[in-house]
Amino acid sequence: MTVTAIMEHKVTFIPGDGIGPEVAEATRRVLEATGVRFQWDTVVIGSRAQEKFGTPLPDQALQSLKKYKVALKGPVTTPIGTGFRSVNVALRQTLDLYACLRPYKVYPGIRVPFKGVDIVVVRENTEDLYAGIEFARGDSGTKKLLDLVRDAVGKELKKDSAVSLKVISQTASRRIVRFAFEYARQNSRRKVIAVHKANILKFSDGLFLDTAREVAREYNDIEFGDMLVDATCMELVRKPQMFDVLVLPNLYGDIISDLCAGLVGGMGIAPGANIGDEVAIFEPTHGSAPKYAGQNKVNPMAMMLSGVMMLRYLGEKDSAGRLESAISEIIAEGKNVTYDLKLDPATVVGTSQVADAVIARLKH
Repeated sequence: MTVTAIMEHKVTFIPGDGIGPEVAEATRRVLEATGVRFQWDTVVIGSRAQEKFGTPLPDQALQSLKKYKVALKGPVTTPIGTGFRSVNVALRQTLDLYACLRPYKVYPGIRVPFKGVDIVVVRENTEDLYAGIEFARGDSGTKKLLDLVRDAVGKELKKDSAVSLKVISQTASRRIVRFAFEYARQNSRRKVIAVHKANILKFSDGLFLDTAREVAREYNDIEFGDMLVDATCMELVRKPQMFDVLVLPNLYGDIISDLCAGLVGGMGIAPGANIGDEVAIFEPTHGSAPKYAGQNKVNPMAMMLSGVMMLRYLGEKDSAGRLESAISEIIAEGKNVTYDLKLDPATVVGTSQVADAVIARLKH
């Protein structure tokens, strides 16, 4: 008799800071309840890492991510005065996690104005204004830049200006648009819309739009369109059902992501992933909310749904579908949900109780 070995997935586990350990542990429990086998390598980044190693982004964590290629990560806090503007941004840039993937879906039972919303935001993760190239007011480098602008384009900027550079490259634009189309093709999505402000930012956003149009010609099976970012915001709050996959430069993607989270019920059910060619990190879009830490209060479903995304990435599609269905049924039933999904505060449950309910549903 031949015995078939059950695959065990090696995954880096980052509990995070604040509420991170609670939602991360709840998610680990429900993932294991699917029957999929994991070998977890637990590492820390953020405030906990700063306290333990003297840096919020220790080499041990980076080595684990490079070795295992897939991570489940709770939200982290960037400690003040460490030289990092954002640990999350540093992590994405260090590992070249160029694609921020954030699906937004209205699940039955959630009180929102719109039904049938199912939008995927694909955000470029490495450049734009988040490239971190800034010039402070009064610095000698800023003066040189202002002089360069005056000499190059004849525009005299105010001497007390601070400047942030918006960097859009053809290389980064091409790969993020191609990622969006590949995702659309693999997930039977019908249309990709490139969001921009090329009518005003003719060279930077213009390059992004021209590159998107060029890439779109390679995908005749998927409809393509483009839309100004301001018009996109208006239509999202009027007719969100018209949108499918949105691909955006970094800053617009950040803002539109939060708008979409509001459309589907809030950050508590907004999953996400940051993906590169080598490494993928699955994490909720919300922050570490330290004031709620240790209270067994917050909604773990954003991280659980990020776990669903991770299962699909690992090829465990059946288990991913069962877990998403279990979460959806718990939301629709309305008995075992946290305060953000319930009108009656007297009947809410805590983080760990949500995990218990999802696990029970998986075993039902």
